[in-house]
Amino acid sequence: MLVLLPPSETKRAGGAGAPWSSAVLRLPQLAPQREAVVSALVELSRDEDAAAKVLKLSTRQRGEVAVNAALRSSPTMPAVDRYTGVLFDALDASSLDAPARRWLGEHVLIHSAPFGPVGALDPLPAYRLGAGTSLPGIAPLRRHWARAVTLALGEVGARFILDMRSEAYVALGPVPTESASAYVRVVTTGEDGEVRALNHFNKHAKGALVRRLAQDRPRIASRAAFLCWAEGAGIALVEAGDGEIRLTV
Repeated sequence: MLVLLPPSETKRAGGAGAPWSSAVLRLPQLAPQREAVVSALVELSRDEDAAAKVLKLSTRQRGEVAVNAALRSSPTMPAVDRYTGVLFDALDASSLDAPARRWLGEHVLIHSAPFGPVGALDPLPAYRLGAGTSLPGIAPLRRHWARAVTLALGEVGARFILDMRSEAYVALGPVPTESASAYVRVVTTGEDGEVRALNHFNKHAKGALVRRLAQDRPRIASRAAFLCWAEGAGIALVEAGDGEIRLTV
């Protein structure tokens, strides 16, 4: 089983790891794409005004330009600890025991804009770059990443892929059509019986689901096995057609 997560715009500062290197990340075949985006981002950061405009930063956020400028030399920390925000707060990886964290490292990829999908325990520096940003000097990120990421995901050899990314990050690397997979959509049922997609609680529910997976560490090799595990775990998942599974909260 392979779980795909989106990143978060908010990140924890600092770190104690060695500076970033594409050589130590999962999916090493993406090194050329990673190096190209990192180089473009660092080069853009030489001009604070230009970088602030491209990254759509407010005056208060301009410190992010210096963060990007130091991307190749700043300290790193595991990706799952780097990201903060609703999903990662619910996952709360730092409080998991060693076997659960090892499970995350083996089964979870977090899809970032500058690095593509990385392992949950891969060392990452702080950075600022969203999926919809167009960097000078390289193709728009969707064109830059999509085919290479799809091929790389196919080469992982996962028997089942659970896709919990936002649609913006799915566009940066769709799951191969030949891979057994499911896209998770978080919904709620109102008093009127209408099923509605969620935003804030969508992220929280996904983080809590991955935390439960890491704690239970089930052997899941198919969509049916995932649904069977969820039923036993008391998690409200149902088939929704078009390759989707609905998680009701």
